[in-house]
Amino acid sequence: MTAVPLWAWAATLAVLALLIVIDLVLTRKGESGLRAAAVESVLWLAAALAFGGVLWLWRGPAIGGQYLAGYLLERALSVDNVFVFVVLIVSLRVPAELQRRLLFLGVVGALVLRGVFIAAGGALIEHVSWIFYVFGAIVLLAGARMFRAGEGGGSGNNLAVRGLRRVLPVTEHYDGGRYITRAGGKSMATPLLVALVAIAVTDVVFALDSIPAVFGVTRDLFVVFTSNAFAVLGLRALYFLLAGSADRFVYLKPGIALLLVFIGVKMLLYDVVHMPIWVSLVVIAVIVVAAVAASLWHDRRRQRARPDLAAPDPAAPDPADPDPAALQRPEPQGAARR
Repeated sequence: MTAVPLWAWAATLAVLALLIVIDLVLTRKGESGLRAAAVESVLWLAAALAFGGVLWLWRGPAIGGQYLAGYLLERALSVDNVFVFVVLIVSLRVPAELQRRLLFLGVVGALVLRGVFIAAGGALIEHVSWIFYVFGAIVLLAGARMFRAGEGGGSGNNLAVRGLRRVLPVTEHYDGGRYITRAGGKSMATPLLVALVAIAVTDVVFALDSIPAVFGVTRDLFVVFTSNAFAVLGLRALYFLLAGSADRFVYLKPGIALLLVFIGVKMLLYDVVHMPIWVSLVVIAVIVVAAVAASLWHDRRRQRARPDLAAPDPAAPDPADPDPAALQRPEPQGAARR
């Protein structure tokens, strides 16, 4: 693993912090329309590619290619993560005006947790050489499990919700943006705290697969962290862009499973087959593009077979607001707010 100067780490963290602040300023009005989400996603993609260009000029084409492959891999894996977030937020009926703050805290928490995981994984690979093959087996099994089950990562959030409800008393209704409220003379967690914990646990579950996978592309800790960071920081915009569209990407999950199997096999055969980084980059790009294209083609055929599916219901709720009626429910009169 190539050592990167401390100033480079400090400068990178400062850039990431600045981008987060800029994102908060630009989205402070809380707009969650499709156009706003698309613009935000494009800006995060541009920032990620710009950083990759700087890395390419600074450390050469090989490292630049590793970063691009790692970012593309993490971006693809994060789409499945987003779809789980959609299910989670809809099931917990999170009000639309709270979703951006919830996802922001979840993304920042994910960035910190992944930084810890990456540092631990890098230390293990450097001091325990055979752990790299364990990571390969984990990635391969994750891909096989996704092929077999057809769903990935969905159980972690359910366990988090059930576990927190057993440990803490939870109110049935939200109390504005509060995570803890008082009801019946005692402190109780609100569903917003349950949603935050569930999102954090869900990302940890996904990180256990995605971080070993990116080590299959590069062992450079700086590249692993930055590719993860830019992929994770774009999650919030990606959520609002893809919310309500999960059923359109029917071939995305098999594509992600195939990606994990490819990376897992590549890691297990590391000492036998030395694959150039450009081959990995091409394979990852082809699988992602093919999965998205096949999904859109399937969706178009489905709409032609069922014309009623192509015409959206004008009275249907906004995907970013899964239950508008829930926002109109009055607060219980007996609940005292902190």
